[in-house]
Amino acid sequence: MNDALRIGPVTLEHAGELLTLRRAAFVTEAQTYDDPFIPPLTQTLDELRTDLEAEGVITLGAWDGPRLIGSVRVELEGAKATLGRLAVAPDRQGEGIGTQMMLTVAPMLPEETEEIWVFTGRDSKQNLAMYQNQGYEHQFDETVGDLTYAYLRRILGEDVEG
Repeated sequence: MNDALRIGPVTLEHAGELLTLRRAAFVTEAQTYDDPFIPPLTQTLDELRTDLEAEGVITLGAWDGPRLIGSVRVELEGAKATLGRLAVAPDRQGEGIGTQMMLTVAPMLPEETEEIWVFTGRDSKQNLAMYQNQGYEHQFDETVGDLTYAYLRRILGEDVEG
């Protein structure tokens, strides 16, 4: 992995770049589910801008120099944080960037946060393995439309083997 990798908040000025990154990153998910209409591919730039400004939502980006190569959305609700839309540029996948973003989230959460939830498509084996390697445990599945999501949880303060 490049030593120049920097992780920090994504702001409105990066909205277009974030939209492009997510669309590129989620094409493989869409192919896995044979569904080109998964939410990360249908979100508009205006919807993304609204989400970036939403109360209780933090979007982190990973930059290699000036290029946005990864992102994760964190929604805060009391003692719970929910991660979603974890995306890594297709040409940079497999370098540990997603894992590094996941490791960056926990220390920056508010002190009252007790648990972190993640969700991904139930058939997204690589994503599920990455989350489980980070100490997340499968809790339940939920079907929304034609997609079935797997929800995993990690209680903060528990040791993670790694």
